Amino acid sequence: MREESSLTPEEVASILKIAKNTVYELIKRGDLAAYRIGRKYRVDIRDVETYKNQGKKMERPYSNTLQLNESHPLQMKAQITPCSQGVVICGQDILLDILALHIEQHPHGTRTFRSYIGSFDGLSAVYQGKAHMTAIHLWDEDTGTYNIPYVRRLLPGIPMIIIHLACRMQGFYVAKENPKKIMDWNDLTQPGLRFINREKGSGTRVLLDERLHKLGVDRRLISGYEREEFSHLAVASTVGRGEADVALGNQKASFQVRNIDFVPLQKERYELAIKKEYLEKPLFQAVLEILQSSEFKTEIGGLGDYDLTETGRIIAET
Repeated sequence: MREESSLTPEEVASILKIAKNTVYELIKRGDLAAYRIGRKYRVDIRDVETYKNQGKKMERPYSNTLQLNESHPLQMKAQITPCSQGVVICGQDILLDILALHIEQHPHGTRTFRSYIGSFDGLSAVYQGKAHMTAIHLWDEDTGTYNIPYVRRLLPGIPMIIIHLACRMQGFYVAKENPKKIMDWNDLTQPGLRFINREKGSGTRVLLDERLHKLGVDRRLISGYEREEFSHLAVASTVGRGEADVALGNQKASFQVRNIDFVPLQKERYELAIKKEYLEKPLFQAVLEILQSSEFKTEIGGLGDYDLTETGRIIAET
């Protein structure tokens, strides 16, 4: 196994935002796959992604992890009562994990559950009453805008509030120094180029498909288009290991993976969709207060790669 594909327990703890001792406990219980080199543990970055996507509960101070499936008691109800059971937040960015921590610490807060699913699945969960809010970054080529057209189409007749979280840069992950000279969407059809895609329904996949359709690029000519991973970090690490030449994702993941460069393409709007009826409750007023607070913005700003100019602003009611 190449060194670039493995992580130390300290690096895993940093990615998952948990204590190093918790990582050792997960390994000991068999919840997180690992192997030894001498006396030291190493974890394959793909196993970290598998652990996150399985929705197992992590021992972190800010939230619990929730997989939205039929066996979970929260999903058995048509509606979830936020104050008595907790609030369910869908989306994959670490910004949401930090928001969950602030919600739990707020005087009007509650227990939080995190579901690491993409934009389409998150909107579906809100529509079905299985989640209270979801982060989305869905590009609409026809209008040249993010998110609002999708909320109107996918949640018909339901009054919704869209709150701005941050702007992020989307672009290509490529090998160090970009040996294939990949600079724009048309380059994806280069003969012999190996692509690794995001899953259907993710905002990144929607951006790719919308741009290809607009440019008239035949996706069938992209080698690896059908090959999927379920996070920015997973596709970036695939490029870093040399198992693909290019992938699409946000800039932040490129800082966490060795041996890759980032080619910026488009600034995206990352936003939070909430049913308007929820916003009348003290808990969701607390969410708005947190997003608009200087403390929250300072903490997020310290992570880098976020434009927080409009954070906490209600940008649409549908």
